[in-house]
Amino acid sequence: MRDGFIKVAAGTPKIRVADCEYNAEQIIALMREAAAQGVKVLALPELCVTGYTCGDLFLQPTLLDGAERALGRILEETRELDLLTALGMPIRCKNKLYNCAVLIQKGAILGVVPKTHIPNYGEFYENRWFVSSFEELRGHDFTLAGLLARIESDPLLICCKSVPGLVIGVEICEDLWAPVPPSVRLAAEGATLILNLSASSETAGKAEYRRQLVTGQSARLMCGYVYADAGEGESSTDLVFAGHNMIAENGALLAENRFRTGLTISEIDVARLAYERQRINTYAFQPGDRWIYPEYCDFEGEETTLTRPISPAPFIPADAGDRAARCEEILMIAALGLKKRLEHTNASCAVVGLSGGLDSTLAILITAKAFDLLGRDRKGILAVTMPCFGTTKRTRSNAEVLAMELGADFREVNIGRAVEQHFADIGQSMENQDVTFENAQARERTQVLMDLANQREGLVVGTGDLSELALGWATYNGDHMSMYAVNASIPKTLVRYLVAWEADRLGGTIGGVLRDILDTPVSPELLPPKDGEIAQITEDLVGPYQLHDFYLYYAVRWGFPPRKVLRLASRAFKGRYDRDTLLKWLKNFYRRFFSQQFKRSCLPDGPKVGSVALSPRGDWKMPSDAAAKLWLDELEGL
Repeated sequence: MRDGFIKVAAGTPKIRVADCEYNAEQIIALMREAAAQGVKVLALPELCVTGYTCGDLFLQPTLLDGAERALGRILEETRELDLLTALGMPIRCKNKLYNCAVLIQKGAILGVVPKTHIPNYGEFYENRWFVSSFEELRGHDFTLAGLLARIESDPLLICCKSVPGLVIGVEICEDLWAPVPPSVRLAAEGATLILNLSASSETAGKAEYRRQLVTGQSARLMCGYVYADAGEGESSTDLVFAGHNMIAENGALLAENRFRTGLTISEIDVARLAYERQRINTYAFQPGDRWIYPEYCDFEGEETTLTRPISPAPFIPADAGDRAARCEEILMIAALGLKKRLEHTNASCAVVGLSGGLDSTLAILITAKAFDLLGRDRKGILAVTMPCFGTTKRTRSNAEVLAMELGADFREVNIGRAVEQHFADIGQSMENQDVTFENAQARERTQVLMDLANQREGLVVGTGDLSELALGWATYNGDHMSMYAVNASIPKTLVRYLVAWEADRLGGTIGGVLRDILDTPVSPELLPPKDGEIAQITEDLVGPYQLHDFYLYYAVRWGFPPRKVLRLASRAFKGRYDRDTLLKWLKNFYRRFFSQQFKRSCLPDGPKVGSVALSPRGDWKMPSDAAAKLWLDELEGL
């Protein structure tokens, strides 16, 4: 349970309609299996103690007495389990019958939650037997399975003492389908984990709608949502139940099973949910007319084994079907931003420094799209290559071919003599290939671009990406500066993916040159080549961009502490990087992220395309002299 993770499960036992003793045996076995797998919170289906399809048998005292005896047996035989379970059964109270979720742990009844919205349409006619919790149940105490229990109309919240932020609420099947589900109030009053005990019949196309409901509600309420559905064993007289179990978190479907009994298991990140609610101030605590007094539960401390999917590339859509649409969307957002800036400034041209590397390649692709949207001739794009001491034939050639294939105007400005003159002016030896040697070239290139833009009444399109901004891997007032930075919120891993997508989409000669650019090592090319090959490999110096993008996503987007970022990285990159390597580059990430903030404090404008951006005008406000000590001390302790 460290780092805010809690293992949860949706379970579907194989039952027999009206055979409460048999059903109790199946529920007990499923609870023990869940506990053995480290599950702490288990949701079981609606009315699973009796079966949902009992019909008029629900009015028979024999069935109701059998259900109560079954609950007593479940309580007795699972009192040693450190597991909170919500199971469904009919409850008699005040001469009425309620469809309820009973929450139990360690042989005790924590609470009873009645269903609010009782259907009476189509194949569902529950109100023939059950009444709604809208009936007045103001904190009514009664005896259930020989124990004192409490049932009331107001929602029940269960707070966990050992997992900060874990607050559990329950709703039942149709409650989710209603215009204002009980989970809305539960979440507004603090619930971070909603359990849904359901018996949803299966018809063609219904599963997708159900999936959208569950994931959408988890996103809207910024919560974890565990949906447990009735399955095999229910009567097939008129309906079939498929055991469609789901676990969702803040809009993401973590685990799902259908057409089988058993457990569906994943982990809810309660700390992540709490951070998101804290960050988004429109998500406010909203108490109802009456204060809900919570019940409490506790769990024995242990390490939660993670099984939930953790992508090593969090900025790239996991679903292949979504990727093409996402690529087109990102390019369109960036191009629309540049289009607006070109229109607003009446710029007659766009100047792009084209190096033959990934970032400038993406920048000119976006610029070409912006010109197409404007209905302008792409000859208004000036692609400038500026070879100097580190430029290789490969990158220089790729830059020229790319510009020509896109229909842009191409120009070469060799800056070697200008930089040598500058070195002579400031007393810099050509043999001293230090940071001054490198940065002078970057600043000279920026000066050339700015002056060419002035000559043509245009603007300079920036090429630096989000990953470089996070690490400060840019020359201050060199490639750091532009008049509009189209890549500013696109991380390096996504830059690579976008260029690859364009290569596949465009094909032909331009596709070939894009693929060669993708195969070229990432380098600023500021040091002389060795045997004609690039001598300065960026990732050898600052670390692999796939790691830094992973760290950036979880450290900035979610505010995770370093130990948690490392834990997730160890799972995401298992078999690719060992722990020492991950820790080495994580330390480097935090050190550079803090020390290089001054470069981000004066960034040029640029469009935000995703959930992470470092613009000082919006997403990231941080003093340039903030100390990294707390974060680095935590890493040293690891």
